[in-house]
Amino acid sequence: MVLFSLVASHTDIDLETVARLSAGAAAASAELCAANNAVAGLITLATCNRYELYVQANSSDAVDAARRTAIETISRHSGLSIVHVSGALATLQGDAVVRHLFAVSTGLESAVVGEREIAGQVRRALGTAQDLGLTTPPLVRLFQAAAKTAKDVGAQTALGRRGMSVVSVALDLAAELQDAPSPSAGVLANAPSASGSLAGSSAVLFGTGAYAGAAMAQLLERGCTDISVYSSSGRAETFTASRGGTALDSQSLPHALMHASLLVGCSGSGEQISTAELAQLRTADSPQLTVIDLALSHDFTPDVADLPGVDLLTLETVRQAAPAEQESTLTQASALVAEATTKFAQAQNSRSLDHAIVALRRHTLGVLDDELAKVRKQHGCTAATAEVEFAMRRMVKQLLHVPTVRAKELAAAGDAESYLAALDALYGLRPSAQDIGQAVETAAPAQESFPVLPLREETA
Repeated sequence: MVLFSLVASHTDIDLETVARLSAGAAAASAELCAANNAVAGLITLATCNRYELYVQANSSDAVDAARRTAIETISRHSGLSIVHVSGALATLQGDAVVRHLFAVSTGLESAVVGEREIAGQVRRALGTAQDLGLTTPPLVRLFQAAAKTAKDVGAQTALGRRGMSVVSVALDLAAELQDAPSPSAGVLANAPSASGSLAGSSAVLFGTGAYAGAAMAQLLERGCTDISVYSSSGRAETFTASRGGTALDSQSLPHALMHASLLVGCSGSGEQISTAELAQLRTADSPQLTVIDLALSHDFTPDVADLPGVDLLTLETVRQAAPAEQESTLTQASALVAEATTKFAQAQNSRSLDHAIVALRRHTLGVLDDELAKVRKQHGCTAATAEVEFAMRRMVKQLLHVPTVRAKELAAAGDAESYLAALDALYGLRPSAQDIGQAVETAAPAQESFPVLPLREETA
């Protein structure tokens, strides 16, 4: 298994660059896996504040080539230069890949530490890649282990139990702003200690994706019942049919904007509500307006904050206002991530000698089949021959048991080379890391031309 990851997140680069990298994510991933190159498979994790590619290279020698190909492809689809893309994407290899993904899935690397949405985003990233045929078994195991780690951390620590998320922090701030007639900069310095009510607010939600779904749930939870939904893709009707709210189209949107007290942008469709549009729609009778822009590519132009009676909250605002988890909780969660990383590495190491085990079995069974063929040729397919075959196969099974167990132990300890050297010294076997499924199929004994006696109870 040769995995590496390319990581761009809010902790290292600006969100505008993250948005540019994410813009052509689907097309870039499809092209990378469709072409004949060093990339065997990949999974893309693109969220509101990160763009990450988890890539399996064809071999350890192909990692550099796979990275170059990925960067060139991302550059082509994002419109950013190769130099810019290369500088924005940090490369992780080995256990660092596993540790980082596990930390991401548990919310330790989120703008709002412990956020609950990220685990679902990790699961959806795996599901999307599987649907598109972009995954490999090692990548699937990695992401499944990440999901399990997130679940374990959630069950065993207080991390995320408050249900904090980017959406929840943003709506807490919005509730506080709407409660304060003249909000000051100090309002945004610290997040409210409890979820604020939005009862009586009139909200317009932009977008119909998973992020918008989370925002809708939060709005309803906080008592906001006057919710309208707009989608430039025309999916608002379907969205509101299952979640509630009123679907808007391009004709009804202006009236909703005129009377709204809260706008929540989760679309990132590329269409923006401009300052001029809002200024034209808003009147002296319009309520105080809070605009929450959670889309990486922005649903509103930044200067809407210059309009009188309008407050703007962005991902950066949320990140600065997000409450910190207690140090003891973070320490406990980090320890669980480290433990899960070690276990995953051991499990993957134990698989590293599967091809060697298959080669040994194939060699041994090949010798057995040759000897059995001689017995059949001399004595025919008699009951005695079947008894001999049963005894010989049971003996070979017992002889292979200890070498198989030792292979797993040495591989888990990271000492596969000792086992391979022993196979070479004892049997002259130099197994290659070929497809294990194919090797197993090749090693399977051929269908017998006469019935074999049923296996008896074995005590070994």
